[in-house]
Amino acid sequence: MVKVPVGQTDGELGEPVSHYFDNADRDDVLGGGVRLIPVHTPGGTFRVWTKRTGNNPSVKVLLLHGGPGATHEYLLGFDSFLPGAGVEYYYYDQLGCGWSDHPGDASLWQIDRYVDEVEQVRTALGLDRGNFVLFGQSWGGALAIEYALRYQQHLKGLVISNMMASIPAYNAYAEEVLIPDQDPATVSEIRALEAAGLTDDPRYDELLMSEHYVKHVLRMPADEWPEPVVRSFSRINKDIYIPMQGPSELGASGVLSDWNRVADLSGIDVPALVIGAGHDTMDPAHLRDMAERLPGGSYLHCPDGSHLAMYDDQQTYMRGLTEWLSRL
Repeated sequence: MVKVPVGQTDGELGEPVSHYFDNADRDDVLGGGVRLIPVHTPGGTFRVWTKRTGNNPSVKVLLLHGGPGATHEYLLGFDSFLPGAGVEYYYYDQLGCGWSDHPGDASLWQIDRYVDEVEQVRTALGLDRGNFVLFGQSWGGALAIEYALRYQQHLKGLVISNMMASIPAYNAYAEEVLIPDQDPATVSEIRALEAAGLTDDPRYDELLMSEHYVKHVLRMPADEWPEPVVRSFSRINKDIYIPMQGPSELGASGVLSDWNRVADLSGIDVPALVIGAGHDTMDPAHLRDMAERLPGGSYLHCPDGSHLAMYDDQQTYMRGLTEWLSRL
């Protein structure tokens, strides 16, 4: 019988495939693992979209996407690896994103409110300290850090992917390292469009793609980007992205601009994996330092990867992630 691993540290194969795909006693079977979860906010009750794949009572990973304001879709590459590793995992569109409700209330786009949302999703999905691994990529990594600082008693493990613990340090890295390495004429034109408030101009995206995105976001020719990535990026909710991140792609200037949790990382004592990449918008040296500050921290470096290292250094990324999950 074909078997898949379920997390044993001795490397033995675990439960049969039939167990991993066993839907007995699951209340999400009718919709193929999809659930709309009610989330209570100061602005009312709304629904957020989640989707489960697999069955593993000891390792359940909730995936927090980036943006802010993107969708779960750019993480769909995980479907090629996590089932084979026997990992139960959940896609999730944060409120205002993707298939979740889109309330037109700007007061909801605050870090603390998102942390409360994640806790409500965890409770609804029945995740607990015996199985709950929180994964966050980019903005999702910042959200995962914030969640761990408030609710680590519910966590079995934490994964922070491609996210520095300080936005001021992120801005400094962009100004001192990334931008000087780019074509000065292109950077000048990008800055001029930003100053004129023309970040919606197609020329702005064209310039960023040619000089920034294909070097530091996803190191593939633009016409070869995976369809789920293109789809997710096309659906970013800018009513969330701009207030939180700011309009510029070369630095943050919104709600997140002063966010800094470097000094607080030592208070997160659950097993934690930090993932960095050689060509990322995020300083890999900073991410390595984060792993050293976390009492249970490990660092995974993707030398050929960028911000979406799960695609442009996929084998390194997925092998490192699944091996770390198995050790839990």
